[in-house]
Amino acid sequence: MTSSSLQTGNSAGAGRMTILKTNRWLLVLSFIVCAYMLFGRLGGLALISPDEGRNAEVAREMSQSHSWLVPTYDGLAYLDKPAFYFKTIALSFSLFGESEGVARLSSAFFGFSLLVVVFLFCRRVYDQRTAMLAILIVATTPLYIAFSRYVIFDMSLAFFVSATIFACFLAEECEGKQRIRWYLIGAFSAGIATLIKGPVGFIVPTLVIAIFNGVEGRLGVMKKVFAPRNWAVFFAVVLPWFVGLSLLRPDFPYYGIMRESVARFTTTEFHRTAPFYFYAPIIAGTFFAWSLLLPESVVAAWQERKRWSRADRLFVVWAIVVVLFFSVSQSKLPGYILTAIVALGILTARVFASALTHSAGRAARIVWHGTMPLLLLSTIMAVLLGTIALNPELLKSRLTFKHELFDLFIPTFLPMALSFGIVALLAALAIWTRNTRLVFAAFISFPLLLLTVNFDLLAIYAQTRSSRSLAERIPTTLPPTTELVCMECLPHGLPFYLKRQVTVLTRDGKELSSNYVSFTLNSGKPWPEGVVPLEQWQHWLATRTHPVYLLARKSHLALLKEIAQERGVDVVDLDSKYWAVLLPTPAGN
Repeated sequence: MTSSSLQTGNSAGAGRMTILKTNRWLLVLSFIVCAYMLFGRLGGLALISPDEGRNAEVAREMSQSHSWLVPTYDGLAYLDKPAFYFKTIALSFSLFGESEGVARLSSAFFGFSLLVVVFLFCRRVYDQRTAMLAILIVATTPLYIAFSRYVIFDMSLAFFVSATIFACFLAEECEGKQRIRWYLIGAFSAGIATLIKGPVGFIVPTLVIAIFNGVEGRLGVMKKVFAPRNWAVFFAVVLPWFVGLSLLRPDFPYYGIMRESVARFTTTEFHRTAPFYFYAPIIAGTFFAWSLLLPESVVAAWQERKRWSRADRLFVVWAIVVVLFFSVSQSKLPGYILTAIVALGILTARVFASALTHSAGRAARIVWHGTMPLLLLSTIMAVLLGTIALNPELLKSRLTFKHELFDLFIPTFLPMALSFGIVALLAALAIWTRNTRLVFAAFISFPLLLLTVNFDLLAIYAQTRSSRSLAERIPTTLPPTTELVCMECLPHGLPFYLKRQVTVLTRDGKELSSNYVSFTLNSGKPWPEGVVPLEQWQHWLATRTHPVYLLARKSHLALLKEIAQERGVDVVDLDSKYWAVLLPTPAGN
């Protein structure tokens, strides 16, 4: 071998090492970005009502009472959802203390864990570049960011639903014991998903897998999915909870199956109805800015459908089935299609991976074309927000809501304008150079700036939707025996921030935003302690042998003043929406 050949070989080896090191650093950087999007400043926002305040309090009470089977909210049995998710938050509270950031830690953990699973799956069925792009795209979609940083069930559910689908797909890629093992993992994941949010936890992945195998022309595979050993694992996970809870609360089987599951899907009584096309604008908005690539990508994908890989077909079926399933449902919320956003994110990563590999191919043209509306929208928003930042009165004079609320957001307009300006600049450079890396930078810059430069906007929004400021206005010098009472209201999160339960004077319990509480109150049985029929409030108040701190909305201000005048005390304005009066212990008690 000649010296020149050795030098060529050494150069090639050095080149490969450089590429490997670069890929390793890109991989590390990708996970750092993902971690920041989900964990960065996690405790920087107040708990948003109603979901965060309520769910955090359910978990707090669970951590205090150690009642792991029957969760409670404000001391009342809360069986609207199974207990698994609350358990994860309660364990976090036990380990790290009770705070807003810790309350959100469970959602962030499952969000990050799902990204790890997505990466491992995509690296196996595609390649490492696609896997890195997939986690970056998924982690920077607004819907995924929101539910990874929100105290609600959807992200933990998405993790186990996705794990079930991935496991069942991989099972058919293997043979023998490995196939059995993957199916068992899928059954276990479906069981945990059921413990998080009921039957939807196994219905959704079952539909996806069944329809996918039908498209593949091998419905016979479903016999393996429903093998007796898989049923055994599933029931081993679900039945102890279901049977134990049913023994403690005999009304739960009917409520959980017929009311919370069947009625939610088939009736309008939960007041979450929306048109069939509800999820079209939801995807456009919550998958932004990546949603700008979808129209042309869908057309191109359909035209080249014969070239789809088996994994491609899985994600296409996955996205369509989830969106259609919840479009048919009478109950619709954005979080229901969270796993469809994951599937769309992976498919979008496929487009970008192809564009990076073939700079003159169709995928490169798609991402280049998608950058044009991004430039247009970003420029419009930058100019509009910049104009408002320089002269707020232009918009303020046209508002129909309170100007005080608008004033809170005025300082955030200029940073928002600058952020959109940066996105517009990157988009313009990407279009000018037709550089796919710059295109990706333009798309990913929007969510990155949202959680950095524009974080104050999120903080102000959360503050306006939280009970934290209200809780801070309630005196800490109240006598220790004081009972906190809310008349026809219960600001969500107030029990969590005050670390105490609240008595509610109510007509039907709707103030607790719990379908199960309303169900039990309407069952004809005596009302539990902690809720008082509104028509009995005068008699109930007269029987109190300790001070009462009575809180009500402004609509009850006249009644509060009347009560205060009778007791010779003053009414206090807490935050213009809520008023309160401290009623001392009646004489003679």
